[in-house]
Amino acid sequence: MKNTSLKSIFIPLSLLILILIIGTIGFVIIEHFSLIDALYMTIITMSTVGFGTLHPLSIIGKIFTVFLIVFSFGIFAYVASEIAKYIISGKLQDYVKTHNKYKKIDKLHNHIIVCGFDRNGKQVVNELVKYKKKFVIVEKNEQIAKDLHKSSHRLFLEGDASEDDVLIKAGIKTAKALITTLPNDAINLFIVLSARQLNKKLTIISRASNESSFSKLKQAGATNVIMPDLIGGKRMAKLIIRPDIINFLEQIQLVKGDNVKIHEISCDKLAHGLVNKSIEELNVRNVSGANIIGLKTETGEYVLNPEPTYKLSSQYKIFTLGTLSEIEKFKLILSNE
Repeated sequence: MKNTSLKSIFIPLSLLILILIIGTIGFVIIEHFSLIDALYMTIITMSTVGFGTLHPLSIIGKIFTVFLIVFSFGIFAYVASEIAKYIISGKLQDYVKTHNKYKKIDKLHNHIIVCGFDRNGKQVVNELVKYKKKFVIVEKNEQIAKDLHKSSHRLFLEGDASEDDVLIKAGIKTAKALITTLPNDAINLFIVLSARQLNKKLTIISRASNESSFSKLKQAGATNVIMPDLIGGKRMAKLIIRPDIINFLEQIQLVKGDNVKIHEISCDKLAHGLVNKSIEELNVRNVSGANIIGLKTETGEYVLNPEPTYKLSSQYKIFTLGTLSEIEKFKLILSNE
């Protein structure tokens, strides 16, 4: 949301400062007061405290003082009413909330930037919340941004995610991933290009509506391109062809609590003594209860149901099936703790 909360009191405060400057200059020119005396005289005149004059005033000086009192009184009333409206209307609270929001965004590190808060964007955010991931939403639509500001505690920015300065404010240089869910492929392409240019190591997931945009988004720097319509169509067909398998896999992925899930574990912290050790030598199933169901090698090759003789590398990723407690035990085995 654009920060305009201080605009309503900027004008009255500016008028107050202006009348203070005019009064000071007026007393210097008309009464030949020093700058400090002129400023002091202006302040006691504007505030009507009744301390009296420092020196006797000339006729012109008295007339100038009368006009200064009249105008000052009107401006004081205007400033007081605007400040009261600013506080009562909640604008002060909105300003504090917005200020705190920007401070929190500035502190984010290894977070995820979600571009767009439409239906797809909301689903992405719900999943990130479920897995307790840090994220910030970037939304261009003013009404959606207002709704987020009023009804949500989530971090967000109002702006065009295809613009570099907006992405920089969202912490693109310290983020670990960006997801753009916008229905317009051309805008997604600009976002991907900008994001890749600002952060070469960033994982970028982009939505695509048309098949012709798939290769363009990949060339622009997207790590993965998702086509919701294509995925939806395939899933509907598979629910007819292999319904039990699809439902079984969904049950594993969507189950809550400490039930069995598929987990991804990086071997980058693999203990030195376990490098080039086989899966069989780890004795994972007996020690932790988890099952290794797949691997991803350093070349990006996926190995499903690897043989017990398959040897591990610190550059591998392991896909395991197990409860959270079993996975934690498996991680301890890998780090040899």
